Amino acid sequence: MELLSTGKLKLLEVRKAEEAVGFVFYWQLSAFSFIEHFAIDPGTRGGGIGSAVMTQLDLALKQIVLEVEPPLTEMAIRRIGFYERLGYRTFPDTYYQPPYKLGDPPLELRLMYKGLPEEISFEKVKEELYSFVYQQ
Repeated sequence: MELLSTGKLKLLEVRKAEEAVGFVFYWQLSAFSFIEHFAIDPGTRGGGIGSAVMTQLDLALKQIVLEVEPPLTEMAIRRIGFYERLGYRTFPDTYYQPPYKLGDPPLELRLMYKGLPEEISFEKVKEELYSFVYQQ
């Protein structure tokens, strides 16, 4: 709960007909917003809720970065396709999420983005994520 009180990490609840069907955790950083986790209840997927949420986030946040798994599984490929259909692009650079637990290895992921000006490079994004989100 301490992270939520800092003001940098935001939690949004996704509701449909008064029922919670998902959530979004995102960080408001200096140069962009970073969506750390986006989840929609599997029973409500496929009805356009995820696309509607991301469209609203695009309008509100303007410059967004998010992490996805490498395209090695069917679910990862579908997830990447979902974001690509919404206009997101993938940085070609290798990205490793720092481990959450001391002694664990870093996790290879991909960074996707939308709305970033050209002067915000992969290195700048990575530096900001490591510094503010992962405190590395």
